[in-house]
Order: sequence, then C-alpha cells, then structure tokens
Amino acid sequence: MSNKPWQALGKGPGIIIIDAAHAVEQRLLEDWLQDCLSSEGLDECDAVRIVIPIARTPEKLDATPLLAALESGDDTCVLPIRVVWHCSLDEKSIRPRARDLLFGNPRRPGPWRARRMLAQNPERAECIAGEPATLGALRERLRQRSGSETDPMRLADFIAAQAGLALDIAERRLQGSRYKVPRRVAVNILNSARFKEALNALNAETGKSVPQLRHEAEGIMRELIARPAPFWLDVMAQLNHLIMSLGYDSNVVIDREGLERIRQLTREYPAALLWTHKTHVDAFAVNSMLFDNDFPNPHILGGVNMAFAGLGFLARRAGAIFIRRSFRDDPLYKLVLRHYIGYLMEKRFPLSWAFEGTRSRVGKLMPPRYGLLKYVMESAHATDARNLHIIPIAINYDLIGDVRDYAVEQAGATKQPESLRWFIGYLRGLRQPMGQIYFDFGEPVILPEVPDVADERELQRVAFRVGLEVNRVTPITLPSLLSMVLLGSAPRALTADELRAELQALTQWAQARRIRITRHALTEDDAQMDALTDKMVLNGLLTRYDDGPERVYAIAADNHGVAGYYRNTIAHFFVIKSIAELALMRMAFRKLEGSEAFWVEAERLRDLFKFEFFYAPRDEFRLQIRQELNQYREDWETALDEKGGAAVVLGQFVPLVAHSVMLPYIEAYRIVADVLARQEAGAALDEKDAIAQSLAYGKQAYLQRRISSEASIGKLLFQNGYKLMANFNLTGSGEADLAARRLELAQEFRTLQRRVERIRAQALP
Repeated sequence: MSNKPWQALGKGPGIIIIDAAHAVEQRLLEDWLQDCLSSEGLDECDAVRIVIPIARTPEKLDATPLLAALESGDDTCVLPIRVVWHCSLDEKSIRPRARDLLFGNPRRPGPWRARRMLAQNPERAECIAGEPATLGALRERLRQRSGSETDPMRLADFIAAQAGLALDIAERRLQGSRYKVPRRVAVNILNSARFKEALNALNAETGKSVPQLRHEAEGIMRELIARPAPFWLDVMAQLNHLIMSLGYDSNVVIDREGLERIRQLTREYPAALLWTHKTHVDAFAVNSMLFDNDFPNPHILGGVNMAFAGLGFLARRAGAIFIRRSFRDDPLYKLVLRHYIGYLMEKRFPLSWAFEGTRSRVGKLMPPRYGLLKYVMESAHATDARNLHIIPIAINYDLIGDVRDYAVEQAGATKQPESLRWFIGYLRGLRQPMGQIYFDFGEPVILPEVPDVADERELQRVAFRVGLEVNRVTPITLPSLLSMVLLGSAPRALTADELRAELQALTQWAQARRIRITRHALTEDDAQMDALTDKMVLNGLLTRYDDGPERVYAIAADNHGVAGYYRNTIAHFFVIKSIAELALMRMAFRKLEGSEAFWVEAERLRDLFKFEFFYAPRDEFRLQIRQELNQYREDWETALDEKGGAAVVLGQFVPLVAHSVMLPYIEAYRIVADVLARQEAGAALDEKDAIAQSLAYGKQAYLQRRISSEASIGKLLFQNGYKLMANFNLTGSGEADLAARRLELAQEFRTLQRRVERIRAQALP
C-alpha cells in the first residue's frame, strides 16, 4: 500500500489528506506522490490534495480545509499519507536522549531538525499511506456512531480523525504495537449517543442543565483522561529500565507462552490485566516487560496519591489514569469514569492495575478490595461489553527492597506517605543486588456477560477466581524456600548439608505436584544457588558462619519478620499438606481412630484459618486433601481405622511442613486469644485496641520464648486473628459465658502450638 497508494484511488475522484506539520514534510510527501505517479506512467491524477497537520496536533484538528471537498460523491476515495521519522537507524539506539527533552520529539521533528536529519540520514524519513475509504463509507460510519445526521463540519472533523487513525495503524507496522494509543478520547466520548443519553438522564436526576453537565464533564476529562504519546512512552520505558536495573538483573524471567496467549486475547476481547502488588517496582516492571515485548501499551489505573510532581506528569503521558480516592457523592465523575473505561474496552485498549488490597505486608495474597474491579465491571456492564477477560499476572522477585519497611510497619510503625522526596529516597534504597524478577500469567477469568455488581457477591466471586489463579502460577523462589526452611528450624541453624537436603526434599515434592519452581531453587545447580545465597547474606536476610567444622546458615537475628514475608509468598502451596499433618498429629496424640475424626479436624482447621488463605469449595478441598495423602499411601483412610494408624500414616509424610508454614499464624492467633482472655470478665475489645495490645504482648512472648519467632508478630496477622475471634462472637460484651469461651479458645491455640512443635521435632534431623 505505502509503495503504490494510487492503486487505491483508481481512476475515480479522490481526496488525498497530506498529514504534514511543516513545509519539509509536505515537500517530501509531494515528491513521493509524484514518484508514484511516474512509476505508474501517469502525469496527473483526479484527486484533491489537502494538507492537515494531524500527527502534530491530534487532539485539536482543524478540518476546515476538508469542507469544500465533501461535496464530492459517495464513491470519492479518501487516502491519507504521512512521513514517519525513525529515531535511529540503529535499533539499539531507539531510546530517547536527554537532549530530546530540550530539542523536541525526534519522531515529530520541527523543520530545522527535519532538514538536518535528511541531510545526515535521509533513510530516517519514510513515507506511508493509511488504509483508504470512500466518503460514503465514512458518512455511514459517523451516522452509526452519532445516531443521527451530522453537519458538514462534524463530518470533516470525523474524516480527519479517521485519517489519523489509519495512519497510526500503518505507522505501527513499522514501529511496533507498543505505540498503540487512543486519540481524541474526550471528543469521541462527548459526541457518542450513549454518553448524551446518560447526560440527559443525569439532568433529570440532578436538575443541572445538559450544557452545564457537559461543561463540567469536560473539566473532569481533562483531569482523568490519560494522554499517551509514543515519545513519552519511550521516556517512560527508559525510566522503567533505570529503576529495575538499580537492583535487579536486566533479563527478567517471563512465561513466554502465557505472554503470547494474552497478547492474542487483548486483540480480540476487552481485557484487564490484574497484577499482584508487592512493591512500588511492580508498575515499572510490568510496563517495562510489556514494552520490551512489543505489547500494546496498557492504561494503568491508580490512585491520585501517586500523581505527585514529576512522576505524575510523565505517567499520564505514558497511559496512567489517576482516579480520585473518593467520589461517592459525585455522580458526574462516576459517569465520566464509567464511559471512559467503557470506551477503552470497546477500542481494545487493555486496562491494567494492581490487584487491590493484595499488597500484603506479610507476603501472602490477602482478601482483595473491590474499588477498581468494581468500576471496571460497572463500566463493562453499563456499556454492554461482552467477553471481558480479566487476566491474572503474578509478579515475583528473588528479593524485595520494601520488605524491611513492611516488617517495621507490621511491628507498629506508621507508613510514610508518598511524595517526590519519598520516591527519590525509595530509589536510592533499591541500589543493592536483589536477583531476578519473574512474570507468570494465569488463565483468564472470562465474563461473557458482565453481571451487575450491585450484588457484592459477584465481585467476590470474580476476585476469588483471580486470587486462586495468581496463587496457582506463583513460582517457588529460592529465598522463599530458604526462609521457610530456616524459620521452621529457628532458632536452630542448619548446616549446609542439612539445608540442601531439606531444599531437595521440598523441590522434589513440588515437582511431583507440578508446582512452578524458579531455576535458582533447583538444588542441582550449586553455582546459581551459591550466588543467590551470597546476595541474601549481603542483603542481611541470612547469616552464615564459616569458622566452625561445618558451614551453617540461619535467619539473621533482626530479620525474622523479613524472612516471614518471603516464606508467606509460597505458604499457600503447602496449606493442604499442613492441615493434613496437623489433623493426623491430633489423631496420633489423642489416640483417635477412623477417617471421620480426621475429616472433622481438617474441616475445623480450614475454618480456623479462613481469613488467611484462599480455599477451594469444601468438596474440592476434600479432594485436594485426598490427592495429597494418596501420594504417600492410597489406603490411608482404611489405615486410620486401625489402632495407631494415624501415627503410621504421618510417619510416611516426608518432608513435614506444618511447623514451617502454619506456626506463625497459630502463634499470632494465640497471642490475640490470650489478649482477649486477659480482659476483664465480659468486657468488649475493639480491633484497634486488640492489635495494640497484641503487638505489646507479642514482643513479651517472644522474649519469653513462648513463641518461636518475631515473624509471628504483625498487625495484619493480629487483624485476621481478631476477625476470627469476632466471627466466634468473642469480642463483644455482656454474655455470661464470654470469659470462659475466650479462655477455651486461647487454650485451644496453645494446644495447636504444642502439636506443631511435635511435628517440628519429628521433622528436624
């Protein structure tokens, strides 16, 4: 097409829209057209040439020159042409340079810079043509979108915009899909029939006139709508690489098959990419990974608190959408947001945001909040979007610089608010070796017809499915596995041989169940393992002692909370096995028989920790338990009917993991239960006071070694423990047997703690 644009015009009348910002570009395009004519053996062509600088000012087009040409017949062919300026002939040098911020975008050079580029490297200028269309087809296309006949100026404006879109598509064939960005969003939304109907309905609801509502909506759009542009996408990509390279290896580990799968899905369906939020690096890492793999630029949704000076300016121009923290009492803001999100989905621009509520300060995935998910599903429902694909992305790191801050916060410190000064300090803190970043993609949660989310259960169902998929594809990393093993043995250190044997047993267990494992965690490669453990020692997470007869490893004394974070990132893989071990230990200790006793205890443990983990429905939960025990002994239920059968079955469990996985939750819940039991008879205790008292008592309990690790002390752990107590109706006041029931639950957790200690004694060499 770009080599022979006249073939599209044929012999009939035509309009050639020349997208030229200045005389240099216009001359290039005119010469190119003349060359095309000459190559066809023609001197002239029955086509009107109209110059409109579309690429230079895509949001403020002046389509007046088109008006006279619109009197042509419906069979008149409209062909747009443009000059594409390549940043460099060297593909390795396409990143913007500091001087580009001073002299302007090299992709859209001014006349002086364009002449200089042509003089030095004329190959950097390439003329292209967009897909042609007839005037009749364009008139019909506008009629369908606006719902009525329109005036000539509106038609001219629409044709110029469509010419720009056709040229953008042709340009992306040369420069990549990563530069796919929406144009004239506010204009298109304001002129859509659906938005006009919504304004009329809001007029009836609020009493404000439609012109007033439209004026206010324009102001909201200026605040809300992102303005991505290729140059700023390049600048943002440079920043993304810089931030990631401060502490992480430049080569990220990507599930390539999953990436290609979601690439195809986002082309065909409205899509939302939900990624786990573990650190402030997440958004930069996601954008960098997608950009480097030529993925269409996603629009990242975030809170307006991150739109501080500098970063906010750049992020908006790279596709970030900053949403107000609260707008419940502003129906117009809700309306604009709903139609903006609906427009992006309709045009197949993928949305992206952190899985809200899951930026856990303790490592594991937490119950999500539904703010952004609710807005997106409301928008999809209101705009009748079909087959919405919600795609889970698990981002994982060998090490995370934020974790020490999390541990301090969990110990009771106040979170530092975001600001430019805070951000600069944060970047400085990333300058330490932290290994690699891993991207894995879950199966999409598909909504053929998006339900009305007035019923929160629909939101919960979708979020729960996303959470399960994120957990399923999260890989086991070496730091998380080391943290789990060494916390399970704490305060005892393990020799290098003991540690390697534990790691080997756990990786074999995981491989047998087809759980993803990063290559560093596979103990066959001693060099890779040693390199990463060295980074963990330098990072302060591990301590290593070499002066004795054997090298030994332990969690550094002040970093149990940090290690607990890494351990918790993989705890969900081992929960089913841990519950089975604890249920069998209870049967062995109390000399119980029969599979029914086992299932009663397994169900009870499931309910005790329902605020900590995403469980499958009960029938599937039982199936998971059966599948795990079948790995060791297929007739295990029959064996439980025999005297001492539980001890025999438990003895076949290698490795044992309950002490490494469940102990912090049991100890944290015991602390909260003890705090409740210490209250005056019948006195109520609110959540804030319960957490404060639990933090204080937890530190005392650790000093007295009533709990094994400081990893069991944390606000979120205590918060979930309090939720459980409230679920048991133990936090209120006035009930006659309240004190006795509180004491009974505290004793139950002490018993459970002793049971875990027995498992640990059996597990350690």
